[in-house]
Amino acid sequence: MIYLDNSATTKPFDDVLETYMKVSKNYFGNASSIHGLGGQAEKLLSQSRSQIASLLHVKPQEIIFTSGGSEGNNLAIKGIALQYSNRGKHIITTSIEHPSVSEACNQLTELGFEITYLPVDENGVISLDSLKQSIREDTILVSIIHVNNEVGTVQPIEEIGKFLEKYPKIIYHVDHVQGIGKTYLDFNKARLDLCTISGHKFNGLKGTGILFVRQGVKMKSLIAGGDQEMQKRAGTENVAGIVALAKALRLTMENREKYMKHLIGLKKTIIENLTMMKGIKIHTPEENSAPHIINFSIDGLKPEVFVHLLEEKEIYVSTTSACSSKKNEPSKTLLAMGVPKVLANSSIRISISHQNQLDEVSILISTIEKSMKKLKNVMGERNGI
Repeated sequence: MIYLDNSATTKPFDDVLETYMKVSKNYFGNASSIHGLGGQAEKLLSQSRSQIASLLHVKPQEIIFTSGGSEGNNLAIKGIALQYSNRGKHIITTSIEHPSVSEACNQLTELGFEITYLPVDENGVISLDSLKQSIREDTILVSIIHVNNEVGTVQPIEEIGKFLEKYPKIIYHVDHVQGIGKTYLDFNKARLDLCTISGHKFNGLKGTGILFVRQGVKMKSLIAGGDQEMQKRAGTENVAGIVALAKALRLTMENREKYMKHLIGLKKTIIENLTMMKGIKIHTPEENSAPHIINFSIDGLKPEVFVHLLEEKEIYVSTTSACSSKKNEPSKTLLAMGVPKVLANSSIRISISHQNQLDEVSILISTIEKSMKKLKNVMGERNGI
């Protein structure tokens, strides 16, 4: 099996699975309970929070545990909107956000909020000038994706943060789900107020995540109940998942340099080979893109047919975002980049991992060539060519 859908989810580290099982078996107490078992669980929770904060160079009290990227983005956007609605109801985001951001913003419009969607250029990058021109007196939040989940474009997060320093009342949120461990982001240098991370994107477990909330930033909780997570996210903490999350993040950050170098090499080889194939259009930009995502279209071929053809050879790729792949609609990201609809409707996403090897790339390229030839022959026969 050659797994190339790592932007959808990654395979958990063996150590992460072992940690989860150990904690689940031996430290199953509720971290809010006052007895000994609860105390053990609370200690592990506190240790994990401190470890994650150290890895991200932030404060432990700025780490809020969530169930993943979608919850983190919703909590950040809606929590800020509800907290500061008396100050203003204008939010700025981009036209190429993950659905958990764009749909959250759509829901807020029903409550009277106004959303400005910043356009992107042909490489999927926003203009700082367009951001500057969009800011109003009633702007309360700017939410920008760090690494686009479909094409891998990296936004100028630090430059945006530096600019927003002029507007201390505007909260700055970044969706860092696809960037963590693959693209550098210094939370403090970028002047982030909120930042979303999802555990299963870096070899952790599904159902685990982090929302960084800078100390001093207030937000409404979306889940009412207990006082867990600094009163920002009620509910019994998933201690085993959180400890496993801390383990996955530590392993990722300790090996980040090695992993990134490996990914860059694999991506370069894949793109060089795809570029030489007739009928393929690569959408991932050469500059300012993450090292693990390659997006391309095959002229005249349906992407779902191509995905299943590769699957027959136990090679797993995807079309658009995993959250949108079953909608059978053109990629909104590619359309925003000015890609023609026919190509935006036929895009394929390869997302690699440090666990992939060079020999797998050779098999992938060979299989793509054979699959394209097979599909074109079938199409030719149907058209009587």
